Amino acid sequence: MVFKAKEIAGLINGTIEGDENITVDKLSKIEEGVPGSLSFLANPKYTHFIYQSQASIVIVANSFVAEKPIQATLIRVENPYTAFASLLEFYNKIKLNKTGISELAYIAPDATIGKNVYIGPFAVIGEKVVIGDNTKIYPQCYVGDNTKIGHDTTLFSGVKVYSDIAIGNHCVIHSGVVIGADGFGFAPQQDNNYMKIAQIGNVIIEDNVEIGANTTIDRATLGSTYIRKGVKLDNLIQIAHNVEVGENTVMAAQSGIAGSARVGRNCMIAAQVGIVGHLHLGNNIKIAGQSGVTTNLQDDAVVFGSPAIEASKYKKAYVHFRNLQKYVDKINELEKKIKNLEDKTK
Repeated sequence: MVFKAKEIAGLINGTIEGDENITVDKLSKIEEGVPGSLSFLANPKYTHFIYQSQASIVIVANSFVAEKPIQATLIRVENPYTAFASLLEFYNKIKLNKTGISELAYIAPDATIGKNVYIGPFAVIGEKVVIGDNTKIYPQCYVGDNTKIGHDTTLFSGVKVYSDIAIGNHCVIHSGVVIGADGFGFAPQQDNNYMKIAQIGNVIIEDNVEIGANTTIDRATLGSTYIRKGVKLDNLIQIAHNVEVGENTVMAAQSGIAGSARVGRNCMIAAQVGIVGHLHLGNNIKIAGQSGVTTNLQDDAVVFGSPAIEASKYKKAYVHFRNLQKYVDKINELEKKIKNLEDKTK
């Protein structure tokens, strides 16, 4: 795809300095700019690259003042980073703008398919499935019976959605995600075996949710597992049965939430965090990486460690932990001195 400088400036409400008809067909970092590429300068630490960059067009701030000649055409905007991010989103939408249903896809006769939908080869759409307008189902996806998917949602290759699931509008679900597999429910028996408890609930994913590759979200035993609107889940996350993740909460890779836990709104959960089942975590909580949460948390809590405690207390305690050997050596030395003094008084 080829774009002129004046077309790009129109998209981001920018002002051109240079050749408005110069064209680009690729994107690049400022330090790796080549002819025909579009780049941006947002971090002052990278300013020196703009004078040697071969990029054809560079997006800069309105306040940028050049100290040396620049060969690139400049597009000035209020915030270069935001402007470039908008262009990336625009570019991505064009690149992924697929429509049409492959002859190699299977669609149940009673499924309802919206307008401008893309369904790729070897995708399987089950009975009574409803798929909204402009939604994209990439090759080798499976959508189980009675599932509803909203409009403008994308399922990338290899996504597996079990039966009776509800997925909202403007969601992005990456390859390898499994939604609606059985929750981990087994009843111990007297003979040390385990009887499986049927998992007959479902999963409800609201609007504007993004789910990273190979993440799994289990169906509820009864009722629903909820992923509320605006939630962003990284790769390799486990959400167990009957969990609820509140609006606009973000979770980094390899974190897990055990069954029936409730996580509030606007929380930030770092990588490799474990959350015990049946807990209630409030709103605006921050959990540091590799923490293990074993108790309920109030709104605005910031925790660290395993088991997780208030982050400031953990950091103070960790200072002492790092010096533990020194303290042990000091105690041993003091014990020897005390013993020597006791021996002398005998």
